[in-house]
Amino acid sequence: MLPDPPVQIRLTVLPEVDCPYLPGRKETLRAVWASSVDPETYRTLMDVGFRRSGKMLYQPVCTDCQECVPLRVDVRRFVPSRSQKRVWRKNQDLSVRDGPPVLTGEKFELYCRYLHNWHGRSEDANWESLQGFLYDSPTLTLEFEYRDPNRQLLAVGICDLSTISLSSVYFYFDPDQSKRSLGTFGALYELAWAKARGLRYYYLGYWVRDCSAMSYKASFRPHETMTATGVWS
Repeated sequence: MLPDPPVQIRLTVLPEVDCPYLPGRKETLRAVWASSVDPETYRTLMDVGFRRSGKMLYQPVCTDCQECVPLRVDVRRFVPSRSQKRVWRKNQDLSVRDGPPVLTGEKFELYCRYLHNWHGRSEDANWESLQGFLYDSPTLTLEFEYRDPNRQLLAVGICDLSTISLSSVYFYFDPDQSKRSLGTFGALYELAWAKARGLRYYYLGYWVRDCSAMSYKASFRPHETMTATGVWS
């Protein structure tokens, strides 16, 4: 049985759709639309398995499936693997700027190429959907811009911030730079950013064991996962 939200909110069960992670399965979410959420309240919602997409806060309630497992890293205990250290060294020529999320033409073009070349989903690439998906946030949100020495934008990371945590919302990058392993580097940079500011947790969202696109999340160790009853271990 899923844990109840830590605050009183009116949740709506959304219509069943195809699962985006596991072929042949269906996804059911319970959700609420929020115009504004205090960062600490949102963190407590993440602690019982909620995430957000734009201004929608949601939690999977799929019938006969509990494969979406919330995963977080205790920043103080994180130890990079040898391969992660190599990725870190490989990208030391990049500069990173953080600040409020602002959608620009440069970022939109990068996002479109990322969707088309990395995910094969050109039909989802439009300004309004990207604005609503990532840049309209109900809580305290940061954007990290990753640029090469020529100031070329290579990647963008969107994260939510609370007094004790940083939560990765989404990361998109230049598919022509796949040798850099930018997704891994982005997570390493965000972890280092969180550690430098004394934050305790770095949330990586849902991990699905049998989804290859999510396998990288479990490589950040030691990590904690949440059981179906809301216990982190």
